[in-house]
Amino acid sequence: MIETINRNYLEITSINALIESKLPQLECSINLVSPADFQINKFFYKNVGEKYRWTDRLIWSESEWVNYVSDQKVETYILKVKDDLAGYFELIIHTDLQEIEIAYLGLLKEYYNKKIGGYLLSEAIKKSFIKNNIKRVWVHTCSLDHENALKNYLARGMKIFKKETIKV
Repeated sequence: MIETINRNYLEITSINALIESKLPQLECSINLVSPADFQINKFFYKNVGEKYRWTDRLIWSESEWVNYVSDQKVETYILKVKDDLAGYFELIIHTDLQEIEIAYLGLLKEYYNKKIGGYLLSEAIKKSFIKNNIKRVWVHTCSLDHENALKNYLARGMKIFKKETIKV
């Protein structure tokens, strides 16, 4: 069976264009994973992505994971609610292009509908723009992602710059 997937690429070109979400009612913190720990990235990729068919990295070897998270261009941040892991995002820094890609962003299912997805995205955008000379933050999402993903990106001030339809 062939499935049609709609993919949207979004960008924000200034911190001033960011429409921050309300602060969460929960006790939240977002911190850079340092030193890099591939187990954290692997855990979130598997557990956040299982519902949305994130499968590309599931076949990665341990050394592929280590190489990825050890790359100076990759930063991983984790969201905690009190002391519990709740979500994450990965940034890929393209210094030469003066841009950052939000490669992955998501919440564990126990934290859906807690009004923290907008906060997580707001923080990803803010942390991106504090890097030197970053002029653009971008992301892509598709119709397989959470039903509120596209709405969240648009609500934070991101604009669609490219659309495509793929068949798988």
